[in-house]
Amino acid sequence: MSRYADSERHALADLLTVRGPDAPTTIPGWTTRDLAAHLVVRERRPDTVPGLLLRPLAGHTERVRLAAAARPYPALVELVRRRPRWGPLSLPLVDELANLAEFFIHHEDVRRAETGWHPRQLPEAQQAALWKRVPGLARRSLRRFPAALLVQAPHHGEVAVGTGGPQVRLVGPPAELVMFLFGRQRVARVRLRGPTALTERLQTMRLGI
Repeated sequence: MSRYADSERHALADLLTVRGPDAPTTIPGWTTRDLAAHLVVRERRPDTVPGLLLRPLAGHTERVRLAAAARPYPALVELVRRRPRWGPLSLPLVDELANLAEFFIHHEDVRRAETGWHPRQLPEAQQAALWKRVPGLARRSLRRFPAALLVQAPHHGEVAVGTGGPQVRLVGPPAELVMFLFGRQRVARVRLRGPTALTERLQTMRLGI
């Protein structure tokens, strides 16, 4: 089985090393140090996961993340690079399911924060693996979108979401759709077709988990 989560993990760790602790990311207010701390805490402190989903618990998660960010940066990056030996995400199959999109997105968060970036040419098998995340994510994020929204990845598939009404199409490679649906609309290379008010709303609304 291909291990794209691992390849994205290692590529991200390499890039974090090159960029250093104070480089920008596409996440407002976060540097590369902040991003590395988030990844370390997510994998190694299961008690913080509810705070990623539930606002009342976010304070605990943020306190733990800030404590992790205070570590020496090289040690922090090394923890990003090494998959935990034990933990809920440590099994290879679970790692691939849970971490492929996570590490791909955060790798791109660092890449796309610099001027002159361009989309990578990913293997088709990796694009297919990323496409598997798109339907569920689109249904969760856009089920109440006030349109008949069709999310399409040529040669991979499509999913219809929304409440019906005016037709809107969101088209792109799976990797770019993943970026878009996880709230990186500003740096996602996709095509939007439909009424201007709806496409503008889709480009600026809060998406992702």
